[in-house]
Amino acid sequence: MFSAVPGYFCNLRNKPIITLTEMNNRDQLISDLAAPALLLLIMALYAMNCLNFAKAPFEDAAILMRYAEHFAQGHGIVWNIGEKPVDGATDFLFMITIGLLVKAGVGLEFATRSSAFVAHGLTVLLVYYSLRSLFKVGSIPAFFVALYLAIGPALSYIAAYFGTPYFAFFASLSWYFALRMIMGEVSLRSATSFAGLSLITSLIRPEGVILTLLMLAAIVVMKGWKPSAMVVGAYIGLFLLIGGAYFFWRWSYFGYPLPNPLYKKGGLRPASLFFSVKLALKMCLPVLPSFLYGLYQKSTRRLAIAFFIPVIGFVSAFMFLSEEMNFGARFQYAVLPVVLMAWPPLLGKIFRSVSFPTWGVSKIKSIVYCIVLFLIVVVYQYRTQRFDYFKDGRYDVAKIMSEYKDEPFALATSEAGLLPLYSGWRTIDAWGLNDQWIAHNGRVTEEYIAAFKPDVIMFRAEFSPVKSFQGGSKEILEMVLTLKAYAEKHNYILAAAYGDNPQVAHYYYIRIDFPEASELVARIRNVPYYWYDSGNKAVNYAVFQGQ
Repeated sequence: MFSAVPGYFCNLRNKPIITLTEMNNRDQLISDLAAPALLLLIMALYAMNCLNFAKAPFEDAAILMRYAEHFAQGHGIVWNIGEKPVDGATDFLFMITIGLLVKAGVGLEFATRSSAFVAHGLTVLLVYYSLRSLFKVGSIPAFFVALYLAIGPALSYIAAYFGTPYFAFFASLSWYFALRMIMGEVSLRSATSFAGLSLITSLIRPEGVILTLLMLAAIVVMKGWKPSAMVVGAYIGLFLLIGGAYFFWRWSYFGYPLPNPLYKKGGLRPASLFFSVKLALKMCLPVLPSFLYGLYQKSTRRLAIAFFIPVIGFVSAFMFLSEEMNFGARFQYAVLPVVLMAWPPLLGKIFRSVSFPTWGVSKIKSIVYCIVLFLIVVVYQYRTQRFDYFKDGRYDVAKIMSEYKDEPFALATSEAGLLPLYSGWRTIDAWGLNDQWIAHNGRVTEEYIAAFKPDVIMFRAEFSPVKSFQGGSKEILEMVLTLKAYAEKHNYILAAAYGDNPQVAHYYYIRIDFPEASELVARIRNVPYYWYDSGNKAVNYAVFQGQ
């Protein structure tokens, strides 16, 4: 079936490391059971020792968790309970998965992280077995390729509560069946599996449509139109029937066809393309030479072009999306398992002169080889692909506000993550990612705020009571000045303007005409407030104004 794969990986005697007989013997079976178990063990130990899982969610990850919690409580996909549905959780199926787990009795935080962690572990196993079964890669090199993924940036996403690995797993499954057809024959089973998994990938995140379409294009480029007709038909048919039904359901349910954040963040952004390419290159650097070599060799050029299509196309698609919220290159992460699964056939005969020792040849040599490779992979990933964040004062204020959540209090904020999730208050997302009216009308207005009548107004500003505005996004500044002007005109007191330097601050305005106002002001002023971008204890610059 995979006769199109050029060459084997060979030892110094030019003898194939993997043969059909060897694949079925007892030693090889033990190796293929032990290697994945060891991969998962190393992944877990690395995560426990290199990442802080005691922290609250990263600010942007908390947005989806609020939707999942409301969904689990039976309120639907809503930002505020009792209001119209809003599609601010762009990881749709991930949000549904978390909501179902929470409804079954699992804690929200554990449900979020465990779903992503399981998905990441399955992706690591998929990469290993893909290399072993599709391309007959030796167990040792396959192990270290999978290890590179296992201790890569996905663990940082999991620690921060992002669902990126969940999306990457289904994208990788789609790619696995695409590879089966690229390297072998197009069968009904592979075609329908690819189409079904592509649909699931697209329901998790909207850019899954782009990524799986590019995978389909890779199949057509490599196989030609006629041999690809079955998979093209299965893909189009499934997307038209099931995907179309979902599309019209969501349009009817939410009142608009696209996810709400796209109306705010979408548009041509050349700078985003530069950052997208840069981040993807850094992430995929170790296997990129094989793609370039594949392009250089005439015998593998067409295959290399086919494999480059989903990678380059997907990375380039982010020129139409703002880079905000792109924690640790999570937008581009799905291309990493794609390239890790596809590199072997691009190398052609190059491995005929390379030695990959096996346990049956020289155990001492294998041990030394593995130790060196292990150290290289761990050091590289630890130094370049580990992303962390700091203790965040917004979480501590949110926990204070949560003690008043039984009252009909409301919050207007530019920071739509930790404060809305952990306070439980009705919230205006003043930036508009979770507010249909603001996203579709371009900006928040004082009249819109007045209709909501918030008890607390909070925003991040690139100025403070002791430092004037120095530069930044004019659109964000306009939002901040609108919130500030409303607060100053409508009987609010500045409880705090926290920052670790006077150029950026978190402002907290409290409306003083409700009974708990004085108590809330005092508690916010006395909370140990840590700055999210440095972990330093913040200064309340409002005291310099005599507030």
